Amino acid sequence: MLVVDVVLIIVLGASLGSFLNVVIDRLPRKASLVRPGSHCNSCGKKIPFWLNIPIISYLALKGKCKYCGARFHWHHLLVEIITPLIFLALYAVYGLSPLFFKFATMVCFLIPIFFIDVYHKIIPLALTLPLIASGWLWALVPDTFVSFPDSLLASVLTFAFLYLLALAWEKIFRKEGLGGGDVVLFPGVAAYFGMLNIPFIVILACLMGIIYFLAFVRKNTPFAFGNFIAAAAVIWALAGEWLLNLAGLPAFVSLFSN
Repeated sequence: MLVVDVVLIIVLGASLGSFLNVVIDRLPRKASLVRPGSHCNSCGKKIPFWLNIPIISYLALKGKCKYCGARFHWHHLLVEIITPLIFLALYAVYGLSPLFFKFATMVCFLIPIFFIDVYHKIIPLALTLPLIASGWLWALVPDTFVSFPDSLLASVLTFAFLYLLALAWEKIFRKEGLGGGDVVLFPGVAAYFGMLNIPFIVILACLMGIIYFLAFVRKNTPFAFGNFIAAAAVIWALAGEWLLNLAGLPAFVSLFSN
């Protein structure tokens, strides 16, 4: 069954990655995710299903439209690759348990959030609000390590804290410190992980953001932070306890067990 599981996860992940590319492309433009079907944004030609096979079609066509030769952005291939890879990593950690499906659901929201924030510096509520709601729903499922009261409290308190922090920052420094999208994204992550884990995810996201800022960002350059929140959440789902052990912090309870 292991081989069958892996094959199915790869197929599912690549197919979902293809759909997530549609979300990344169309959501910022406020276009329908359903209509029209897959097509080239340059010439408008419909892409038939045999030219729309995840990963394979991109490589076979060398990332170009068959009809007009326009290039498709490389992130299309990247998303179709990293989605099944993350799913396989989740499978390696959790097997086909409820936690696998829970975090796979989270990943399907965080991947488009990551790329939309990178390219457009926005985090759509159309993704973050369902992320919060799905986190609450998963908290109702047994063996997913976060109870519904914990999930609800974590998201509400995280939102309240960050909202007040953003207001205070803007009043003191006369400029935006934490974007409105980030203020809603963190509660979505908190809904999945609960009160115990969210401080560690905040710290991890901030550390990655600071390192990137110091290495690559020039002064007064717009800086997207939501992608680091998304990345930190995925990393924590895969290696949270391992990171705590590496840091020598006491594992007072198992973070991913009831």
